[in-house]
Amino acid sequence: MSLFKHPYPFDPTFKHHAIIALGLFIWIFCFLYLTEPLDVNEFGDREKLIYLPGYGLVGGVMYLFFLPLQYLLYKRNQDRWFILQEVLFILLFVGISIFIVRGFYLYVVMLGESNPYSFNYQLTSITLPAIATILPIVLIGRFAFGKYKEKKLEESKIEIKGEGTYDGLRLLLNDLICVQSSDNYIEVFYYSGKEVKKALIRNKLSVIAEDFPELLRVHRSYIINPYHFQQWKTENGKLFAELSSSIFTPISNTYKNKVKSFLNSTTNNQ
Repeated sequence: MSLFKHPYPFDPTFKHHAIIALGLFIWIFCFLYLTEPLDVNEFGDREKLIYLPGYGLVGGVMYLFFLPLQYLLYKRNQDRWFILQEVLFILLFVGISIFIVRGFYLYVVMLGESNPYSFNYQLTSITLPAIATILPIVLIGRFAFGKYKEKKLEESKIEIKGEGTYDGLRLLLNDLICVQSSDNYIEVFYYSGKEVKKALIRNKLSVIAEDFPELLRVHRSYIINPYHFQQWKTENGKLFAELSSSIFTPISNTYKNKVKSFLNSTTNNQ
């Protein structure tokens, strides 16, 4: 696997990215106030409070500006994030921000003033060194929130265990579609990203039903996750439940009344 195609910790939650943008705003202001580049040392106290927050605002707003693109890339990769996407996002954010900062310097800070810094001097002597100091707060914040999300997801997963030395399966409850009995094994149908997969595990259906009361017994050979119920289907006088991805499970007469009552009430409450 190429390094750029390696998964990278990522949290798409807007609230957490808003926190990063706020941290970026505060850090830029503090950095400029303490290091005094761009002739900040020539500003009076009033001018510092006018112009320096502006640079912080540019950084924070530009970060938020690129979030829709970030979300689009995330969905395009089936809710996955890779090192390549992270690098592209950071490069785009930094590249565009350089020109926005240049415009703020020329048309706000230096408006009506003569002899502004040239673009090359501002870039090499001021902007890039500042970015090298400021950018880590973005990188650390994004990585930390991504790892936090991974940890919370891992903690919320259920584990379908196998008997003896047979492997089990860890997954989110809402990714589990249904479980089918198959002799001394069970077949677990589940989502991995947007793809439906099937795992064969040595265990009994009755054990799974007891371990996970959130699941619904619909047949002596089937347990379904009510979360994935779509609609009823009748064929040759037999009743079936259609689940996500057009997976059909039979409903036996033993469980029919209970299952229909439960699923109909669940559907009506959604």
